[in-house]
Amino acid sequence: MIFTRKIIAASISSTFFAIILGFVLPNPFGDGNISSFPNYLLSSVTIIPVYMVYSFPAIMIYGVVTSIISDKVGEFISVKAQEKKAELIVSGALHIVFGLILFWFSLGASILFFITDRIMKIRNNKYKWMDSIKSLAIPLLTWLICMGFVWW
Repeated sequence: MIFTRKIIAASISSTFFAIILGFVLPNPFGDGNISSFPNYLLSSVTIIPVYMVYSFPAIMIYGVVTSIISDKVGEFISVKAQEKKAELIVSGALHIVFGLILFWFSLGASILFFITDRIMKIRNNKYKWMDSIKSLAIPLLTWLICMGFVWW
């Protein structure tokens, strides 16, 4: 059950991460001049699929694995210390440590992943494999919509 929740959290957080990064850094190479809001919007929507191509697989593979490790270590320490809040603190700290692999970019993604996963954990739904497979439609549809703007 934890694995399916992590896949759903990765789908959601990687999509949000690419969108946020697209609007914060719409012109990563600084080639052109973004002189108007329509140019800014076009640059942002154009770069989102590129960010998704790189961030989605990394978050889906590295993020899910390290998040499971972080949660399990946090649970272990929480049980040993007999303090329920220790799990949240240890897991959050490990998410940050694992997120420092590419400094600010991956740190932002790991914090977003952690928040998304915690919200899903608090909701306490029973996520099934079909739910995790359906969640993959979120990044796919976002990618297709953004690519539609590019091709249009």
